Amino acid sequence: MTAGPRLVTPGINRTDPPTVSAGYARALLDFAVSLGAGRAQLLARSGIAPDALTDRDNRVPLASYVALMRTAKAICEAPDLGLRFGAGTNFEEVSLVGLICRAAGTMGEALQQLNRYRRLIAEVDLGGGERFELVPQDGGLWLEDRRPDPNAFPELTEETFARFVCEVARGYGDIPFVTAVEVTHARPTHAAAYEAVLKAPVVFGAGRNALRIEPSWLSLKTHGANQYVFGIFNDRAQALLARLEATRTVRGEVERLLMQRLHLGAAGMAATARAMNLSRPTLYRRLKAEGVSYEQVLDELRQELAKTYLARLSVNETAYLLGFSDRSAFSRAFKRWTGQGPRGWKDG
Repeated sequence: MTAGPRLVTPGINRTDPPTVSAGYARALLDFAVSLGAGRAQLLARSGIAPDALTDRDNRVPLASYVALMRTAKAICEAPDLGLRFGAGTNFEEVSLVGLICRAAGTMGEALQQLNRYRRLIAEVDLGGGERFELVPQDGGLWLEDRRPDPNAFPELTEETFARFVCEVARGYGDIPFVTAVEVTHARPTHAAAYEAVLKAPVVFGAGRNALRIEPSWLSLKTHGANQYVFGIFNDRAQALLARLEATRTVRGEVERLLMQRLHLGAAGMAATARAMNLSRPTLYRRLKAEGVSYEQVLDELRQELAKTYLARLSVNETAYLLGFSDRSAFSRAFKRWTGQGPRGWKDG
């Protein structure tokens, strides 16, 4: 197995590891299962907790997404899985950003929104600038994917380019779009699948990842153009971006880890500090600097999740998912939070 993308040490701000949306991870999981892979095996080998994918707006470590993709490729014996996944799934069904792009007025405007909200799909540190840029060259127009170190995870290039091409083909048939493709990674064993999916000649080992496009594509009207719907989706995306930015704090990182580990009974401060590559005293000091204690973060997270879980699950299931030793301990905590027991709150 080739190495995954370089990940930085977890902590705060720029040291946080990159993430992808749970919606994308869940779509990849479902796609691999449809090809015959076992769901439990995929989750176990990628290190993703099943409940981490329940809310598609949740975040999953990029390293886990990479592991999921490569595990699925191996199990399904599908080296072209990245291409097939991008071609075989609808953008608007796996990401809010897809809905925003569909509701934009033109493809050019959709591209602007894709750049605006790209972090909601996958966090890529570009150091400024857009991920997707239009570059005129030699009388043509190229759409470049400028994410750094693309060869560490070429499957993402495959998935992205296949999605661009096949989303347009599904909605608009054989309109002129991509006429040439360049990718930076070496020619793979499944190279024949590229032209079959992308419908254009491909150059491997190029100096960039780019699609040569017909300029007329930018002014093409989207089928779902609707300013009212666009505004609703835009407001939601702005809120999600704000929430994602909040996870750049120590508290946000602690909450993210706890959400994956509560049901395992691994809610202790020492275990969380180890998972963040920090000592317990360092984690204590960093949380204190943000004006909270570990116990406060844990208690408030459990309180928030309890109400969400109880709307769908039993009291016993909720107690288990929140990492309580038994139902009575959870009931006492819930009464302290709300003034009533979980059964009364659920029935009310």
